[in-house]
Amino acid sequence: MDFTKKKIVYNNKVVYNFALMAVFWGVIGMAIGLLIAGQLIWPELNLNLPWTTFGRLRPLHTNAVIFAFGGNVLFATSYYVVQRTCYTALAFPSLAKFTFWGWQLVIVLAAISLPLGMTTSKEYSELEWHISILLAIVWISYAIVYFTTIVKRTTNHIYVANWFFGAFILTTAVLHVVNSMCIPVNLTKSYSLYSGATDAMIQWWYGHNAVGFFLTAGFLGIMYYFVPKQAQRPVYSYRLSVVHFWTLVAIYIWAGPHHLHYTALPDWAQSLGMVMSLILLAPSWGGMINGIMTLSGAWHKLRTDPILRFLVISLSFYGMSTFEGPMMAIKTVNAVSHYTDWTIGHVHSGALGWVAMISFGALYHLIPKLLNLDCMYSVRLIHTHFWCAITGTVLYVVSMWVNGISQGLMWRAVNADGTLAYSFIESVAASKFGYIVRFIGGGLFLIGMLIMAYNVWKTTKIKKQQNLDESEFELNAKVATS
Repeated sequence: MDFTKKKIVYNNKVVYNFALMAVFWGVIGMAIGLLIAGQLIWPELNLNLPWTTFGRLRPLHTNAVIFAFGGNVLFATSYYVVQRTCYTALAFPSLAKFTFWGWQLVIVLAAISLPLGMTTSKEYSELEWHISILLAIVWISYAIVYFTTIVKRTTNHIYVANWFFGAFILTTAVLHVVNSMCIPVNLTKSYSLYSGATDAMIQWWYGHNAVGFFLTAGFLGIMYYFVPKQAQRPVYSYRLSVVHFWTLVAIYIWAGPHHLHYTALPDWAQSLGMVMSLILLAPSWGGMINGIMTLSGAWHKLRTDPILRFLVISLSFYGMSTFEGPMMAIKTVNAVSHYTDWTIGHVHSGALGWVAMISFGALYHLIPKLLNLDCMYSVRLIHTHFWCAITGTVLYVVSMWVNGISQGLMWRAVNADGTLAYSFIESVAASKFGYIVRFIGGGLFLIGMLIMAYNVWKTTKIKKQQNLDESEFELNAKVATS
């Protein structure tokens, strides 16, 4: 087909709406995270109210940053990328619009129900049964829009980013439906259909693969489109990207049991999770190398392009996190790391360093394009955001590494007579300085998010002013001709 003869009108409005809400929920989710980080230093910040305690706000924070911020980023970027790589407009515009409003409704219901204590108590799957059903309806609608767009593409080839987006959409649907199977008691309470070790196994099959597909495969789809576009270079190795995809999706699904070392889960299942986690290092680093090597011949752009810095530094953190994860899955290492702040540091190395950084880079790239502008309102503010984000991430992660290793060693230390050398409260007291450093790092990261929100708002105002100027020009032209 001669593409020059056919102008495609992309559905940019739904993409733009998701992008704006990603920024909005990012501010909210990170602010809640900073509040609960502060509660571990100053417990009185819980305000002596049940709705503002750490136990109520912590699941709200994780849902807000993963599904509200990260989810909106994934909707925005996948809808943006699939249209441009398939050279066709988004299928079912009305259904795409429904996915936007439906997803925001799920988020609002989560923001109401979780502080009220309405929770299944399942990690990353806390939403009660009626909200879970709505989430499933929205997600299936998303799949219909996305895959139908691919079916009606006007290109022969399906670009690799769409394979990653497609895998993340399909797998997340299966994970959510299976793990959320329950017996409702009333509108606010249900009980899992599974019990005991089976329930734990299914939960961490879901929990780890929510990380593996929602927070990894989906964002790798972002990487494979936006890194080459921003660097203006082709993907280093397209063959490696295909190998990366198939090995990642084949291995990741088996790694969940490493969350259940030294529990009632059968030892063979624990060992299987450990082995698969170690094997997972190879495809993960293959993807990281592919992304970083895409900059071959364009490294000089990092001196002046803060958007490219976000994208490249995210790949560095991706490599770091996917090395640390398999290492922590080794049983002897896990004996020290599990239940400590080391796990928190590992999670946020991926969440802040990988997921958030690549999200910032993608949003800064696509928002001006959606508004038909050359760039954001202020490139200097993007530079400032970058340094706030990277400094905050390093302070956060390193402080949690130090805390976690200290906690793990203190808990295992014994006296000559076999009694514990330290009480639990002594390990808590030893962690206070790390919590203060984490609070500072989280504060810097939130400041960067606020800077981004301001930059997006000013960019939107520029577009609105342009529209007003164009309307005034057209009106004056009509008056003149009449």
